[in-house]
Amino acid sequence: MSMLISWLILSLAVWITAVVLPGFHVKNFGSAFLVAAIFGVLNFFLGWIFFTLFTIATLGIALLLAFITRWIINAILLKITDALTDALEIDSFGWALGGALMMSILGTLGEALLRGGL
Repeated sequence: MSMLISWLILSLAVWITAVVLPGFHVKNFGSAFLVAAIFGVLNFFLGWIFFTLFTIATLGIALLLAFITRWIINAILLKITDALTDALEIDSFGWALGGALMMSILGTLGEALLRGGL
């Protein structure tokens, strides 16, 4: 049940991000569910690998700057999601960075609201 709620929160974050950011496009709300599912799977399987590679490549600096590293990795994963589906179109890597930041903020707020943290 928790995973389904997290998927719904991520789907809402994707959709709101597409409404707010002009370079981040999702066809419709149903497409946001597909984008959230693909992004979530990629994040689960590739996110930790990218984080480890960034940490090794930067000699540990990525670990010290974990938020920034995670933000860049999420932007990369969004661009990969864009390449894998027609449901998402991101105009540039800059818009992917903006989308990753906004989705992270919205996802964190959504999770905190549901868990009673705010």
